[in-house]
This record gives sequence, structure tokens and C-alpha cells, in this order.
Amino acid sequence: MSHPAQPQRVCFLLQVRPERLAEYRERHRAVWPEMLAALSETGWHNYSLFLKDDGLLIGYFETPDLQAAREGMARRDVNARWQAEMAPFFVELEGNPDEGFLQLEEVFHLD
Repeated sequence: MSHPAQPQRVCFLLQVRPERLAEYRERHRAVWPEMLAALSETGWHNYSLFLKDDGLLIGYFETPDLQAAREGMARRDVNARWQAEMAPFFVELEGNPDEGFLQLEEVFHLD
């Protein structure tokens, strides 16, 4: 009996500008439906963002293939528009937030 492939669990860090925290939270209470659909369609699943009061942003998502998920979003016009609007919220970001995040190494997992 074959087992389905386990999704890749991705955890990442970004730093939101402290003076823009309230607006960042507000933007994520109303993510564009077209953006949500694009994420789901390109393999970004079980996606969460956690924000500390000092602006530390921790993201987590699961995907069958991180490279394919990134490439899929790179081809979506809605992603280019969303990333252009979100980039100014971040400190020391090179490129788009979905490409420039610091990916963390998973050192433990309990299923």
C-alpha cells in the first residue's frame, strides 16, 4: 500500500515595520478573494501568519512542492499586485515578501 507524500512544511520569518503594524493587520483581515484563490490553486495550504508586537512575522504553510508553489504564484497577476502593495510593510526585504522571506529549518515535528 502506498502512502501519499507528506506535504512540505514551511516556516518563515519577516519583519514588519513597527509603525505599520495596525495597517498590516487590517490588510490581512480582508485579503482579496482572488489572492486567496490563487494561493490555494498553486499549492499554499494550511497557511497562517503570526505577528508579534515588535513586528516579527512568522509564517507557516504546507505545500506539495515549495518551488512549484512559488513559481505558480509568480505567474499570477494578482500576486504581483498584492506583493507590490505589501513590500513597503517590511524591513530589509529584497524582492517580494513571498520570495524574500527567511525560511527556517524544521528540527522537530510530532504528527
